[in-house]
Amino acid sequence: MAEDKSAIRDAATVIVLRDRLSEPSILMGQRGAKAVFMPNKFVFPGGAVDSADAEVPLATGLPKLCSERLEEKSEPGMQNALAAAAVRELWEETGLVLGEPNAWDGAVPDDWQEFAAMGFRPSARELQFVFRAVTPPGRPRRFDARFFLVDAEAIQGDLDDFSRASDELSHLQWVRLNRARELDLPFITEVVLAEVAARVTNPEPPATVPMYLHTEEQSLFLQLKGYPMPDVD
Repeated sequence: MAEDKSAIRDAATVIVLRDRLSEPSILMGQRGAKAVFMPNKFVFPGGAVDSADAEVPLATGLPKLCSERLEEKSEPGMQNALAAAAVRELWEETGLVLGEPNAWDGAVPDDWQEFAAMGFRPSARELQFVFRAVTPPGRPRRFDARFFLVDAEAIQGDLDDFSRASDELSHLQWVRLNRARELDLPFITEVVLAEVAARVTNPEPPATVPMYLHTEEQSLFLQLKGYPMPDVD
């Protein structure tokens, strides 16, 4: 079946913040010149949610506050898929592990074989949901992207070892936060950078999450406040 290029796909993006209290920097890479979506642009690691992501057994789930914010204006029960996609895309595009030492129960999905072989299961414990944006109409690909912020201290292993990365992003590098706007960035990345800069000294998840929503008729800037979710024993 041919891909419906007009469909909006759920996606997850990871902003890894390093040395936040001294010389904050973020991890970015450059998309290829032949990429259909945002060619040549410097971006954060991220990509579309796969159908299998919903079933990935996370070692630890998202913080409750972030789960509540993700629930708003979304299909019910998307949290596990979005968190797993964030960890998977970070792994695939940079080779960095966001996980906990833990054995997998049962069969390991194909996309996670090497991750699991290193002795880790994906963990969403340190992910903070900080931004959401829907690609405007008329673009070759459209995504409903959730941006997650994570402190680099949560990453397992050497933060400068990108040897396991795929070739989807080139020029992987830690960019000083106050110099990032000097790169060739998508507009929405510049907006997200402002949100990250405002959160550098605050380690807690945001009380509300900005959402940049584009429809055929208008562009809206909303605030996701979330809905209280029942505690599960």
